[in-house]
Amino acid sequence: MNEPLTRHLRPIRSFVLREGRLTPGQQRAFDELWPRFGIGVDDDLDWPEGQTLDLPSLFGNDHPVTLEIGFGNGDSLAEMAAAAPERNFVGIEVHRPGVGHLLIKIEELGLTNLRVIRKDAVQVLKTALPAASLDRVQLFFPDPWHKKRHHKRRILQPDFVELLARVIRPGGHFHAATDWQNYAEHMMAVLSTTSELFENSAGPGNYTPRPDDRPLTKFEQRGHRLGHGVWDLIFKRR
Repeated sequence: MNEPLTRHLRPIRSFVLREGRLTPGQQRAFDELWPRFGIGVDDDLDWPEGQTLDLPSLFGNDHPVTLEIGFGNGDSLAEMAAAAPERNFVGIEVHRPGVGHLLIKIEELGLTNLRVIRKDAVQVLKTALPAASLDRVQLFFPDPWHKKRHHKRRILQPDFVELLARVIRPGGHFHAATDWQNYAEHMMAVLSTTSELFENSAGPGNYTPRPDDRPLTKFEQRGHRLGHGVWDLIFKRR
């Protein structure tokens, strides 16, 4: 008897793992710095079932926690952590060169309030974090999957918003930014349909001017010079 087809179907992921070669410095970072600043193992993107993070124990304090999903090379996240020692930060990224780069920045800046996870962010939101454990979640410039047939791979979907609502404390915030207008409109539409969970800090249907605490990335600066727009959305957890 054939097994049900659904048993072999993999969940749709919002990323494609494009692994580049690690520089010697990035490899050293994994060898020497990951045990200090990394959470869990770095060679498996699936979060272990039944394991939950204890964030106060992880940082040694109960400061509010900001989680950033998809931090790229980590420069802006490290800058934010350096500027706000009264807060704790957790970054999630699947691409090893970016993770290695951030580990080096943590060492260079002497940061003690930043930890790194190399896992599927959806799984982390589902099982790794206790309810209402985060003060803020950031999603800056995620892959827009601009072809219509790929829109199902965009990370910001109704199910994802429900996961955000589980882990963000009442009064906490979700902050997203994109340089694709179509994706900005998609984000606004999805978030605006969850008014029982989140409210738009800028008012219904409005985008938020870039706050000072979100550093400009090099990519974003180049986009500004070329006349590209950037849209920020900040929604408050009810």
